[in-house]
Amino acid sequence: MAERTRASKGFNLTLATLASVVCFWAWTSIAPLGVRYSEAMDLSSAEASVLVAMPVLVGSIGRIPVGVLTDRFGGRIMFTVVLLATIPALLLVALAGSLGVFGLLVLCALLLGVAGTVFAVGIPFVSNWYDVSRRGFATGVFGAGMGGTALSAFFTPRFVEWFGYLPTHLILVALLGLTAATVWFLLGNSPSWVPRTQPFIPQLVAAAKLGVTWQMCFLYGLVFGGFVAFSTYLPTYLRDIYGFDLTEAGTRTAGFAVAAVLLRPIGGTLADRFGPKIVVLVSLAGVAVLAWIVNMRPDGEIPAGLTFVAMASALGLGAGGVFAWLGRNAPADRVGSVSGIVSAAGGLGGYFPPLIMGATYNAAEQSYAIGLLLLAGTAAVAFVFTVFFVHDRSRAGRAPA
Repeated sequence: MAERTRASKGFNLTLATLASVVCFWAWTSIAPLGVRYSEAMDLSSAEASVLVAMPVLVGSIGRIPVGVLTDRFGGRIMFTVVLLATIPALLLVALAGSLGVFGLLVLCALLLGVAGTVFAVGIPFVSNWYDVSRRGFATGVFGAGMGGTALSAFFTPRFVEWFGYLPTHLILVALLGLTAATVWFLLGNSPSWVPRTQPFIPQLVAAAKLGVTWQMCFLYGLVFGGFVAFSTYLPTYLRDIYGFDLTEAGTRTAGFAVAAVLLRPIGGTLADRFGPKIVVLVSLAGVAVLAWIVNMRPDGEIPAGLTFVAMASALGLGAGGVFAWLGRNAPADRVGSVSGIVSAAGGLGGYFPPLIMGATYNAAEQSYAIGLLLLAGTAAVAFVFTVFFVHDRSRAGRAPA
């Protein structure tokens, strides 16, 4: 029975997605409590933005080596390592938050970024299980693991209210440990997977020489980075602009994340059927228009809610389309290293916007206009770039790496 389970690509995709959900929950557990930290430590807008952005930094840069290591050691080992490595980081965050020391909390938040590297494990893992014609679907479903962001936004502040600050983190630690054990005993690498023993640096250099790597970095840095930025900073934004409290802002942020999660596998599936270029172009056009509308601060629960849900949908659609594109254009034996670099770009795309939003916030007018208009302009540039410079290549038409 165990062997049949390990040989099931559907089972392995489901379990990999579950591991991603748990890691994303831990990775984004600071953001829903940003308002709490701000009030408890009397943080400025800039300090609060630094705090919520710290896990994103390590989670982004760490994806580069983790992607290469996944090519070498496989998904089963690397999923387990990432899950277990997140546990001490989360415990340190709980300790620093209990002590109320801002500098220590920032340092611990940086360490928590290890949870965000899970993405660079899952993309090559699930790609090896599926044919090229179904790879957009597979990477889209695995990408839905970012739904852990929605769980974090919805449950983390409520758990703190129901059980207390420290018990909430202990619950997450237990969930990480249980998931790590499940992955270790039940997950299996694809029969087609072959370990790559090439040294670390040459693998990265080879991936960096590919044009598809940098094209996808730019596009993914915008769409996934936009999702991460909104997910981490939206509670603060909703407090400043609409006056929501911690729980109300968390609930609405969870809704934003759910919309992006649902559209990501749809974006991958549509890319399999109609081609990734059209999917990504629709996404970029939507982001450009919706960022401008968000800047207009639509009034009322329904208009504002629909605007943010539409933005989340556009970002999720684009994220699914970009990774479907990567699966078609990247050489089969470089998927891990290329996806590691591209995933890092996506994470870094989510690291800088919260810092920009915090630094450019106009407290007198309660305005985030500069940051939102920069997003609209960048999406428009990416649209033009994609139309003229990014093309789809069938795997059959590429020379071996």
